[in-house]
Amino acid sequence: MRFARLILSAVLLASTAGVVMAQESETPAALERDPSGWTDLLAKAGPELNGWVRGPIPPKGKLNPRSQWSIDPATGHLICAGDGGHEWLRWDRPVGDGIFHVEWRFTPVEGKKGKYNSGMYARNSIDARIWHQAQTGDGSGGYIFGETEADGKLKRINLSKQARPSRVKPAGQWNTFELACKGKEMTLWVNGAITNRWEDCEVPSGYVGVEAEGYRIEFRNVKLKVTDAGR
Repeated sequence: MRFARLILSAVLLASTAGVVMAQESETPAALERDPSGWTDLLAKAGPELNGWVRGPIPPKGKLNPRSQWSIDPATGHLICAGDGGHEWLRWDRPVGDGIFHVEWRFTPVEGKKGKYNSGMYARNSIDARIWHQAQTGDGSGGYIFGETEADGKLKRINLSKQARPSRVKPAGQWNTFELACKGKEMTLWVNGAITNRWEDCEVPSGYVGVEAEGYRIEFRNVKLKVTDAGR
């Protein structure tokens, strides 16, 4: 009996330690830790979305002549209506090392079953032939995937199996993502903790952006902190 109690105590202690470790791994957003040095990518966008450029997905696809992107004059949020086909909106200045901070939420669809879909990008080529996406999803997502360049060839990557259990909140609730690039390392921070860490990115610089993929989604506090402009 005494031996059983000792085993039970050890299990409880280990469990408690595990909870503490999980709590200690929670971290504030980089924007919260240090609010200096960030560029607000929506501050001067205006109705014409100055500084932003639409691009088709796939790269050789055709853009809908009617844009599905707009700035809500009441809130200043970037709105994607989700009714104009698959495309991305890129900030038209390449970045090397830096942190891309995006807060987003889907507009719930009554009666919908299954996942919503969108994402945010870092170190994309200008035509998105090379792309690295943080998957948003709805109650899912929180991982990096894409088509990167390695040894001069395109290579598919998908870190979904390496991600922690999803931290993404369901449609209608705000989420915060930070996609950080430093050298060959790319990390994704989701709602309080890093969910993915990729240490083999051979693409030194590229474009950040957000994706339209059939669902209404809004973005706020879209900010960029450049630590190395790259080449």
